[in-house]
Amino acid sequence: MCSYNGEAFLRDQLDSIERQSHRNWSLVVSDDGSRDSTSAILQDYAQRWGRDRLKVVAGPGRGFVANFLSLTCRPDIVADYFAWCDQDDIWNDDKLAVAQSWLQTIPEHIPALYCGRTQLVSESGAKLGFSPLFPRPPHFSNALVQSIAGGNTMVFNRAARELIVEAGLNVKVPSHDWWIYQLVTGAGGAVHYDHQPRMLYRQHDENLIGSNSSWAARLVRLKMIFQGRFFEWNEQNICALEAMSHRLCEEQRLTLMRFKHARRQTLLRRVLGFRSAGLYRQTLMGNLGLILATLLKKI
Repeated sequence: MCSYNGEAFLRDQLDSIERQSHRNWSLVVSDDGSRDSTSAILQDYAQRWGRDRLKVVAGPGRGFVANFLSLTCRPDIVADYFAWCDQDDIWNDDKLAVAQSWLQTIPEHIPALYCGRTQLVSESGAKLGFSPLFPRPPHFSNALVQSIAGGNTMVFNRAARELIVEAGLNVKVPSHDWWIYQLVTGAGGAVHYDHQPRMLYRQHDENLIGSNSSWAARLVRLKMIFQGRFFEWNEQNICALEAMSHRLCEEQRLTLMRFKHARRQTLLRRVLGFRSAGLYRQTLMGNLGLILATLLKKI
């Protein structure tokens, strides 16, 4: 878990972790310099649970992506499986058990990532609906242009974690969850997107990244396309993936090369290049946005 000024909802999340039907877990929290009562809450739970259950470490103080990556790369954390956790959500009691059940079906040497849909709730816990249901299979050609699940849903094995560690805690990427989706699919790993929500994703003003299912969120993403943010994020991802190209499958190295090359071409060559890379997003609206970004050379 990464925390920062999370006093409002932290206890709810910690209680939901304590209720997990899978009991063989421990929690490491990287706090990024909270100035509220977050530290006191964590220390209270550490005393109640025991230091073998909950450990608090200092975050790097460079934002949520750096915090999650630095925590994931810590050599003193040893486990078979790893789950990212936000400070303000609520896990279903079976979240870890369901994720582990699928991960155990994948050979240990193959990078594997479990993720999924979420139940959206308000600050007070009122149900607001669900995150988008993505029907198409996870794939590198999708990962290049879309992150299908939040890091708060993700559980992964040691082989996937080793990819993150090798890439390094200082890699410059837009988000840690998009990054692991690209790494695992690029390396020929397995990704399972669970259509059944296993957690409550709290929506509030302090969310760094909220749900992307509303029309307001779609308009924000459209604005970001025009501002060149999507183009900038792709630049970062391509640079990071090229540094890890030795871990990518030959097919995905070729896809990455086609994607990179096509972005700088004239319109017709750009369209043909993206088609040869097989790029796709999960929904009709998402693909329309992808077409728009392609036409405007904002991808």
